[in-house]
Amino acid sequence: MKHIVILGSTGSVGISALEVLASYPDRFDVCALTAARQDERFAEQIETFRPNVAAMADESAANRLRSRPNIGDTTIYSGVEGLVQAATLDQADLVISAIVGAAGLVPTLAAIQAGKNVALANKEPMVMAGQLMKQETSAHGVMIFPVDSEHSALFQSMQGHRKEDIRRLILTCSGGPFRTCTREEMRHKTKAEALNHPNWEMGSKVTIDSATLMNKGLEVIEAHWLFGIPSSKIEVIIHPQSIIHSMVEYKDGSIIAQMGIPDMKIPIAYALSCPEHISLDLPRCDLLKEGPLTFEAPDTERFPCLALAYRALQVGGTMPAVLNAANEVAVQGFLDDKISFIDIEGVIERTMDAHSRLELDTLEDALSADSWARECAGMIVHDCAADSVVMRRGSYA
Repeated sequence: MKHIVILGSTGSVGISALEVLASYPDRFDVCALTAARQDERFAEQIETFRPNVAAMADESAANRLRSRPNIGDTTIYSGVEGLVQAATLDQADLVISAIVGAAGLVPTLAAIQAGKNVALANKEPMVMAGQLMKQETSAHGVMIFPVDSEHSALFQSMQGHRKEDIRRLILTCSGGPFRTCTREEMRHKTKAEALNHPNWEMGSKVTIDSATLMNKGLEVIEAHWLFGIPSSKIEVIIHPQSIIHSMVEYKDGSIIAQMGIPDMKIPIAYALSCPEHISLDLPRCDLLKEGPLTFEAPDTERFPCLALAYRALQVGGTMPAVLNAANEVAVQGFLDDKISFIDIEGVIERTMDAHSRLELDTLEDALSADSWARECAGMIVHDCAADSVVMRRGSYA
């Protein structure tokens, strides 16, 4: 029996993970769950899986949870300290890190330092503090199993092959809902349109990141740290069908790819059972019905967020943490109808331009850079929102 912790169980990845675990009650035990603030859904999960420990980041949500009658004997913790207590539970064998955004860094790093293997669905910890994450992984003798479909595909395509024989990593990308749009068309895209991803069902933040291609940029940074491959050997290619999830090219010219339907249960299950591929009740990938598989080069002039991510990785130090924080603030600004879709990239670039790179050697370095960038990006979002109001008023004159 493998004992599992899920950090972020009420999000899309967490829900999919619980569905996989529910199919194998004789193999997996859910010993701890965490969530941010959705206490009603979280209470239902607790009632179903009966974890020993549950934690909510939001104190008020945790208090509401404690008053619910259906949580049984589960111990309820709260705040960041509560997330860390769940992530470092003695009996845990594997921690699935599925918290969205920078909030996942502290509990994920704590799990590694407590000697826990991690199934990493939350790319932001690697983006913010990749070097530190890898150092701690080596120091504590644990494994990171990638759950992002692209990184899981790379991981699987490397099995049985020598790292020194790799010529390049090829991250595939659907292109998002605005793949064929012009810059002018994107300027007027709504939140509903941006959230309408053509292939994947994901949370709102990662769906917007997919629309800007920032999601792929973050994945380039994560791949660099996960696999120790320089950015010059990590390429992105648009593959609208999302059947090939990523590829590895070797020095002899051979390319090995991992393929399948676009469903997060597949990489989740592999992280849970690696190197075994356990059975899943999912539709088969019928290549005859899928039609032609096509590929395109990404256009960084229409989608500059991808280029900003490469820039952050090349600058190094605290810059990737700044990129990530500015992106989170900008995306939330768009979701809150404060800025336009096209403003997201501008908020990120202006924040990066204002940052003086520092070395990143400790968790405190990453958190400090994150805090600075959020304040800076927040002011830029405020300015953009104010300018937008002025422009709208002028249009009524």
